[in-house]
Formats: sequence, C-alpha cells, structure tokens
Amino acid sequence: MTTEAAATPAHTGPWERWGWLMAVVWMVFLVYPVLALLASDAATGWVVLGWAGLVAFATVYVVGFVIGMRSSWGRPRPIVRTLFWVQIACALATIPAIETNALSFLPYLMSYASYGLRGAWHWVTTLAGIAIAAGTIVATGRFGDHFQILVIVLLIAVVNTVNTWLIGRSVDADKVRMDLATSEERTSIARDVHDLLGHTLTAVKLKAELAERLVDHDPVRAKAELAQIVHLTGEAIAGVRSTVTGIRSVALAEQVDASTVALESAGLHVDVEGDAAALSPAQALPAGWIVRESTTNILRHAKARRVRITMAPGVVAIEDDGRGARGPAGNGLRGMAERAAAAGAVLAVEDAPTGGTRVSVTW
Repeated sequence: MTTEAAATPAHTGPWERWGWLMAVVWMVFLVYPVLALLASDAATGWVVLGWAGLVAFATVYVVGFVIGMRSSWGRPRPIVRTLFWVQIACALATIPAIETNALSFLPYLMSYASYGLRGAWHWVTTLAGIAIAAGTIVATGRFGDHFQILVIVLLIAVVNTVNTWLIGRSVDADKVRMDLATSEERTSIARDVHDLLGHTLTAVKLKAELAERLVDHDPVRAKAELAQIVHLTGEAIAGVRSTVTGIRSVALAEQVDASTVALESAGLHVDVEGDAAALSPAQALPAGWIVRESTTNILRHAKARRVRITMAPGVVAIEDDGRGARGPAGNGLRGMAERAAAAGAVLAVEDAPTGGTRVSVTW
C-alpha cells in the first residue's frame, strides 16, 4: 500500500503500476466456485446468475484492489467502500447455484477489507468471516466438506492482522521520519537565514548610522556609505532568493530535474536511472538535498564530462567521471553526512568506476 495522497501522483512507483498483478494472481483460487458452478444442478436461471455474479466479483475485486492501493493508508476513497458492498452482492448472487461453496469468497472479502479499507473494517470483516464459515459448518453439519475453507479463513485472518499491523507501524514510522526530516530542514533554513542576514543587517545598521552623521558634514562620504548599503542589501536579497530556491527544490524528483538542467547547461552529459517514487517522502527530502549539494560540488570541483544519477528503493547515488575526491572532506561533505545520519541513512563517498567520485546515500 502507498502512503501518498489519494490523488494519483505524477510519478508512480512499481507497486502502483504493477500491483494489480497481485490481485489477478489471486483470482486462481476462484477455481473452486467455478467448479461448483460447472457441477451445479440448480435451475438454469440460478446458474446464469451465479456465473454473472462470479465474473462481476472478479472484475470489481481487481478494480477495487488497485484503487485501494493508490489511496492513503487508513483513508480509503469512497469508491473503495462502494465496491466492497458490490463484491458482497456478487458473492450472494452465487448462493442459489453453488450454496455453501460461496464460502470461497470469504478470503477475498477479508483481504480486501484488510488492505483496501483497513482499520475497523478489517476487524469487523475478519470476525464476520470466521463466524460465517464456522456457523455454516455447524448449521449444515458438513465439517468434512468445508474444513479446508475454515482453515484458510483462519490463516487469512492471522496473516492479514499481522500484515496490517506491520504496514501501519511502517506508515507511522515513515511519518515520524518525515517530521524529523522536516524539522531538520527547518533548523537548517533558520541557520542559513540567520547566517545570511545577521551580519548583513548589522553592517547595514552601522553604515546607515554613519551616513546619518556624515550627511551634513561630508556628503560625499555619506553617499559612498549609502551606495555600500544598497550593495549589501542587494546581496542579501540575492541570498534569500537562493535559499528559497533551495527550499523549493528539496523534493527529490524536482531536484533531479533541476540538477540535470544545471549540469547540462554546463556542458555535461547526464544519465538518470530509476524513479524518484522508489523512495518514501521521508527519504526523498534529505536525498534531494544531497543531490543538490553533490551537483554543486561537481560543477565547482570535478571537471567532469558525464554524470549519472541513480534512484532505487532506499538508495540514491550520483557519480561523475571527473578528477575524483582530493584532500580532506570539506563542510559540504560533512553537512551531507550529517543530513544522512539524521535521516537514518548512511552516506558513502568513494571512487567511481569511471574514475571520478560516487556519492551515495542508503537506508
């Protein structure tokens, strides 16, 4: 399941693109109601209704499964709930033709509720599924015929409960990491703004006071002081704009695009491999900052001709074919290492196979 917003993102990962295959693969277990329909001696009308219900169930299940995966965890779209009730109606439509063999739909309904609807829906559907399976066996006395489906229902209940708990923990942990990364970014912004404006504003204040004292006695020098004030304030404005640009470019996908443009404008060839959506939002925030810093280092020091940016689940790397890392680590590399450590990742700076430098951050 994805932790992104309900709207389909511009860059979807492999899970969002191909996760529907999981729902399709599970369709193989519908062979049991299929065999029951083939062997049914019910009236033709009931059998036709049963086939229609089976086909509709399979279609709605896959569609709802895919939509559910693309919803935020714990906040399913209304259509996901609607499709759940449609599935129940389709399963009920097969009962006149296959009778108790309709219990084969319970694992699907339980899994759909667990992963698509989540929360209270998981518990209600899980307990209801167990009760229906056990109650049907007790009411009909056909323990031998339905023992297998009862075992499957119990196993599905346990597996779904454990999985949803683990996924929920993972989502919560990711939110905490995102909050920590955002807090770190805010601290960094505050530090940058303080360092940028603190000295400048102090100098401007002193020069303004000096110009005020000189304006009557030495207009030429006062004019020179005012010109310096204009220069200092211009530098401060440019610095603030640069800081804001850095803040806006912190997202990984946007930063990779910005780095590609900057590097190509400098005459370098850039190869981008992978998808930024392979990393979680909590990982993408520090990764985008590290890509930005690495790009700056390449432009200033590497004297490279080619750069490759690689993105994969839990890993972002940027390497060049320049002259390689020389001398002790500077403030930039130390800052990247601190950012990575604060995000629970490890920064590695090593020689690239191309002869340059490879900077990677791994979770």
